[in-house]
Amino acid sequence: MSSASKNILLFGAGKSATVLIRYLLQKAQQYNWTLTVAEADVQLALAKTQSHPRSAVLKLDVTQNDARMGAIQNADVVISLLPPHLHYLVAKDCIAHKKHLLTASYVDEKIRLHEKDIQQSGILFLCEMGLDPGIDHMSAMRLIDEIKSQGGNIKSFKSHCGGLVAPESDDNPWHYKISWNPANVVNAGKAGAIYRDGHQTVRLSYTDVFNSCKRVATPAIGEWAYYANRDSLPYMQLYNLQETATFIRTTLRHPDFCKGWQHLVDAGLTDNEHSMEKFRNAPVNTWLRHVLQHRYRVQSFEEYLKEIVLHPDRPLIRQQFEYLGLTGETLIPEHIYSAADILQHFLESRLKLRESDKDMVIMLHEIVYEQNGTLHKINSSLMVKGDDHQQTAMAKTVGLPLGIAAELILNNELSLKGLHIPIIKDIYVPVLRKLEENNLKFIDI
Repeated sequence: MSSASKNILLFGAGKSATVLIRYLLQKAQQYNWTLTVAEADVQLALAKTQSHPRSAVLKLDVTQNDARMGAIQNADVVISLLPPHLHYLVAKDCIAHKKHLLTASYVDEKIRLHEKDIQQSGILFLCEMGLDPGIDHMSAMRLIDEIKSQGGNIKSFKSHCGGLVAPESDDNPWHYKISWNPANVVNAGKAGAIYRDGHQTVRLSYTDVFNSCKRVATPAIGEWAYYANRDSLPYMQLYNLQETATFIRTTLRHPDFCKGWQHLVDAGLTDNEHSMEKFRNAPVNTWLRHVLQHRYRVQSFEEYLKEIVLHPDRPLIRQQFEYLGLTGETLIPEHIYSAADILQHFLESRLKLRESDKDMVIMLHEIVYEQNGTLHKINSSLMVKGDDHQQTAMAKTVGLPLGIAAELILNNELSLKGLHIPIIKDIYVPVLRKLEENNLKFIDI
């Protein structure tokens, strides 16, 4: 199987790229490929590639058309780990130069408008090829197709996924450390949530998402809280489960995280619409006092705890706010604009993974189905731990599906064309098999 002289182009070398780069360099060595990493921060890219003989680093601003097009023109497969709003810049050049494109992000609506062009160009655009979305789709469709092939009728589908801190590294009152894009942590839940429960459509506003957390037990790892993740309803059609009575996709967190985050939301500390520029270089507790006065008409954090926070939760909320440094004298940096910017800054500094810390990814599908007049339940779970603060579980579960897909394309084992997400057997069967070979395996009970 010869794939000599093939070139993989990767845009972005951030948190999620570490394991992907390692995997692609292993395959590049095996198959005589080249991996080119295009990144504005050359030192970051060099640290990830470590001068591997099958690697090249390209300093590139993706908004510069000529440089971007030149890099894409020389590639066989393009992978974008850029922020989602930048995927379209890469996508339009991939269409023009007939290059395959892989992303871990939800399908961009501007890219979807070019679905016919992608098909006619004879190339594959494979989106939602990370963890969530990505592994969730593939593992769910494996179960759904298998149940249906045996005559089963699915009554309830619940899919849970969380990027968490491993128990041995859990040492703070939030029971959480950041292993992926911190802006996504701050903005989680802002779109509200929609799901189906017992044939009824449930709609939650942002202020209700974290206030509606329920609990689920996961095999060997214990009980976690979960909150509804965005709009679950379109996935009923994608998974061909339109008649299913209950359908929900959720995010897992520690129960204490949900309690604390609800207070951040209620207090307006995640707001990104109103300017907080006047608090640049001010002590963070001055900003916190201002926000609490505006929202609750209280004069201090102590009064907020006394008047607003229910008694049983006061010690926890105090610990959480203090741990983030929100009640202290640390100065707010120059680059902030909104409350969300301030919060993100303190989250990044106080909830970061230390070098020896390990993160953890948990995914759990709960399916109830009827077969021959009898109800059955299956729980299918995946648990992955990181090795350290760089080779994280998040980097493994986001990066490996992308790397495997690139390998399959270049070795002519994935010949699909057009715009796809990984919900069909031609994709999920070989990818899940190779994920198992890399110790990412679901346990069904």
